[in-house]
Amino acid sequence: MSIAIDGVAIPEAAIAREVQHHPAAKLEDARAAAARALVIRQLLLRRAAALGIGAADPAAADGEEEVIAELLAREVTVPAADAETCARYWRNNRQRFRSPDLVEARHILIAAAPDDDDGRAEAKRKAEALIAELRREPGAFGALARQFSACPSKEQGGHLGQLVRGQTVPELDTFLFNLDPGLCPVPLSTRYGYHVLSVEQKVLGRELPYDAVKDRIADYLQDRSWRTAVSQYIRILAGGATINGIDLGAATSPLVQ
Repeated sequence: MSIAIDGVAIPEAAIAREVQHHPAAKLEDARAAAARALVIRQLLLRRAAALGIGAADPAAADGEEEVIAELLAREVTVPAADAETCARYWRNNRQRFRSPDLVEARHILIAAAPDDDDGRAEAKRKAEALIAELRREPGAFGALARQFSACPSKEQGGHLGQLVRGQTVPELDTFLFNLDPGLCPVPLSTRYGYHVLSVEQKVLGRELPYDAVKDRIADYLQDRSWRTAVSQYIRILAGGATINGIDLGAATSPLVQ
């Protein structure tokens, strides 16, 4: 179905060019997102033209961005979050404002490809043998890492340093932050192979005081309010136009600040 604003079609070639900026699992989803973006852009540019905004070259991409930025700065304003609003948000979301948990760990990687069943079985066997040896000689971790590990960390005796959540692959991350300090009794499987893992130290994050996060909260609430206002502003513009081929959820109510 062709997409048009007040009878003016959005060219398919333009949609095809825009698709690259909207990655999605399915091509039709990417195309829909691209078409929506182009419709919104045209609505904003038409409104800017009606207000006489557009000193920059409208044919240039940067010029269009400048015009849209000026339009939104003029027509979309939101009040700054006051101190009580920020404090209330902090009280209701204190778990979000913590220093990160830290884990110091080291490992020995016995590499095996995900699709190599025989290789993975052998890697698991080698890792189990290393764990058995480390139970007998805990001080041998560094030497064994340098001898057997396929990770560059072997040069540091397997030390990974201090880690926060998300710095390793998810399957390893889960164990790092849930194990007690010490040698993990079983090999851990990841896409890279099997790991002999030792958690050296854990430092749990602490709740941050309000004064340390109040500016961040104010910026977040301001940005959230602005995005909501822009979304509603676009729906109002859509409500004043005849749009075919796509639904932007046109609004008819006034913009709420």
